[in-house]
Amino acid sequence: MGGPTSFQRRLMVALQARGVSVHHDPQDPDCQAILLIGGTRHVGVLWRAHQRGLRILQRLDGMNWIHRRRFQGLRYALRAEYANLNLAFIRRFLADGVVYQSQFARAWWQRVYGRGEKWETVIYNGVDLDQFAPFGMHERPAERWRMLVVEGHLRGGSALGLESAVRLMRALQERASRPVELWVAGEVPTAERTLVSSLACDLTLNWVGVVSPERIAYLDRSSHLFFSAELHPACPNAVIEALACGLPVVGFDTGALGEIVTPVAGRVVPYGADPWRLQSPQIEPLVEASLEILSNWSVFSRGARQRAEAAFGLERMTSQYLEALQVILG
Repeated sequence: MGGPTSFQRRLMVALQARGVSVHHDPQDPDCQAILLIGGTRHVGVLWRAHQRGLRILQRLDGMNWIHRRRFQGLRYALRAEYANLNLAFIRRFLADGVVYQSQFARAWWQRVYGRGEKWETVIYNGVDLDQFAPFGMHERPAERWRMLVVEGHLRGGSALGLESAVRLMRALQERASRPVELWVAGEVPTAERTLVSSLACDLTLNWVGVVSPERIAYLDRSSHLFFSAELHPACPNAVIEALACGLPVVGFDTGALGEIVTPVAGRVVPYGADPWRLQSPQIEPLVEASLEILSNWSVFSRGARQRAEAAFGLERMTSQYLEALQVILG
C-alpha cells in the first residue's frame, strides 16, 4: 500500500514495456541481476545468489527511527531495529551497488553506517505523468479551500504531522478568503484518528481511508493544497503524485522535501524546532506559505506540474534504473 509496493508495480510495468524480463525468482538460471527494494527476510537466498555471481542493486530510502522517540510497543521496536540491521547488512556485504531515493537518504545512511566502498547513485521516484496529471475528472470546490494529506500509513511521526495539519487548517480558517477543509487519505490507527478528530472537532475534517492509485489522482485534482505530513521523508510518492497533478505542496523542511518541492511548485518552510525529537513545529511560517500559494494558486499549480515533468517522470526513472543495472553488470 503505497511506498515500495507502488514503486515496484510502476517499475515492473515500465521495464516490461522495454522488453526486460522481470520476475521474483533469484534462482532462475537466466537471471542476470537482482534489484532489491530495501531488505528481505530471505537473506540466505540472497547470499547464495551473490555467491553464484549475480549482481545485486539495492534501493534504499530512510531508516526506522520514530520508535526511538515515541514508544509504540516492544514488538514494533524490535521489528524496526531488525529491519535497520537487515538493510545495513545487505548494503555492506551483499550489494554491488546502491540506489538512494534522495540526497537526504544517502547522507543519512553515510552518517549512520559510513560511506562504504560500493558504487552508488541517487534516483528520485517517478510517476506516470499521464495517469497523474492536471487534466481528468475532479471535484475541486470553488466555494472553499481543500487541503489534502495522503500517506500509506499515518502513525508515529506522520500522526504528529496530522496534528500540524489541523493546526494549519485552524489558522487558515481564520485568515483565508474561503472556508477551509481537510481531507486525509491513508490508513490511520483508531487512537490517532480519535486524537486528531478531537483537535478538529469544530472544523471540517474528512477521513477518506485507503484508496486506489486512480482515486489518489482524483483526490489530488480535487484539492487546492497538499500538506506533506511525514517527518524526514526519503522521497515521498504522494508528494510527487500531487505535483504531477498540478497540486501545490506545502510542508516543513525535513527529509528530502526541500529537494523535491522547488519554489515554483510550493513552499517548504523551516520546522522551527527539532523534528528528530518529535518536538512541535512552528505553524506560522506554514500559514504564511499556504496563504501565498492560495492567493496565487494557478501560478503554483502550473509550477507543480512543470516540476514533475522536469524531474519525476516514470520514463526518466526507468532509464536511470536501467543505467544503474548496466553499471553493476559491467
